Amino acid sequence: MKKRAFFLAVCFVLATAATARAVDPTELAGRIQKKYATINAFSALFTQAIRNAASGDTEHRSGSFFFKKPVLVRWETVKPEKELLIVGKDAVWDYFEEDKEAYRYAVKEIISSKTMLRFLTGKANLTEDFFVAAGKASDVGPGQAVLDLAPREPEPGLVMARVWVDLATDMIARIFIQDFYANTNDLTLTGVAVNPKLADSLFTFTPPRDAKVHDNAPAKERDLK
Repeated sequence: MKKRAFFLAVCFVLATAATARAVDPTELAGRIQKKYATINAFSALFTQAIRNAASGDTEHRSGSFFFKKPVLVRWETVKPEKELLIVGKDAVWDYFEEDKEAYRYAVKEIISSKTMLRFLTGKANLTEDFFVAAGKASDVGPGQAVLDLAPREPEPGLVMARVWVDLATDMIARIFIQDFYANTNDLTLTGVAVNPKLADSLFTFTPPRDAKVHDNAPAKERDLK
């Protein structure tokens, strides 16, 4: 009985790997674009590992993510420290609760850059902005496919990316990006809910009275991950 169970498990793994290899990367990239074009909102929990190449240090973060069209975002980090990133209709706010500091940016400045946020909001056009290739089958989990992305116009913040796709939903389950300095940002989504009812008030922010506000501060002063 144990041998049969082991045999079936091996067959399942091999079948999953074969399915992943059979997925055409360009066709899958197109499916992802269509999926994000059809959804109006989604929410998820995230875990994130940000590695600094110079120091070799890796910071691990976790929290929740909410998105609502056209471009409303609530990205709330709870560990290791509380940080709230709000992309609203008129402004972007990045608030650090422990420091009691709030940074205000223009929406266009944040969304137009090739950062993690563009992938999560579906604004990164995989079929037009990147050269797409199939990733290593050994990196693929059950029911997933992985795509390697090389930007057609590289910029310091993004020189390569890799995305893991849930084949049951055609939605991104994990994103890995690397910048010009070899720093990496690895984010995994779990508990994804498609088209939840999200109030617009979830994407508004008013700095607390005791917070120090940095209005329109240059992006380099706070690296929005």
